[in-house]
Amino acid sequence: MSRSAGRSGGFAIRCRAAGVMFTLIFAGCSGKKSASTQQSSTAAPEQSAPTKVVDPATAGTITGTVTLEGTPPTPHEIMLSGSPACAKLHSSPLIYPEVVTGNHGALADVIVYVKSGVENYHFAVPAAPARIDQRGCMYEPHVQGIMVGQKLSVTNTDPVLHNVLMLPRQNIPLNKSQPIGSTPIETSFDRPELAMKVLCNIHPWMCAYVFAFSHPYFDVTSKKGTFELKNLPPGTYTIEAWQEKYGTQDQSVTLAPKQAKSISFAFKAAHN
Repeated sequence: MSRSAGRSGGFAIRCRAAGVMFTLIFAGCSGKKSASTQQSSTAAPEQSAPTKVVDPATAGTITGTVTLEGTPPTPHEIMLSGSPACAKLHSSPLIYPEVVTGNHGALADVIVYVKSGVENYHFAVPAAPARIDQRGCMYEPHVQGIMVGQKLSVTNTDPVLHNVLMLPRQNIPLNKSQPIGSTPIETSFDRPELAMKVLCNIHPWMCAYVFAFSHPYFDVTSKKGTFELKNLPPGTYTIEAWQEKYGTQDQSVTLAPKQAKSISFAFKAAHN
């Protein structure tokens, strides 16, 4: 057996274990208990009696980039031999998106958010739902942000039966089958919580992360590795970046009225 095949087979076994043994749900979606994932699965800080509203005339913006320094890890190929229906949807190997990079080390699927600094502000909940789709026997997007009280709509565009499983620590669990062509499954979250996993009992490699915030200041990077946190009131903030494999990084940023600041996060690639 080649080295890559061995890695792929081992990953598939760990994924099956995560799908069968719910005690492993709060480890990594691959079934590995990483310290970074455990730390990020705790509840986000709750607001206490927020009374202030943002004045658009003084609001500013924080933009930036997230990169990976070093060589990305060897991709984990998902073995689809046990699911012929999913295998038919792919003409090339299916890769688990644990680390997704673009040009010049740009790092995708990193959620960047205000960790602290807006606790005294009140924010309206968006009327439009956040969305997750099941396509090609994968969840898209892999990382999704949402506000507390906002609807999350989970759709199934696959010609395959799926099952949506969520076991958050601070919010209400969800475990519901989604047949082919069925209506979207909708849910919402009453409390802030980080890195809630969305799994599938039928296809144990399927995994997405949902982050629920009490404010609108979050963004998920694309392959360009960029993010934008706009309409921020003047103040001092802790900005956090979370990545599935490499954990979190924090920065303190002070924003003056109408100011635009640019920051960057750089994660270091671990040895394969």
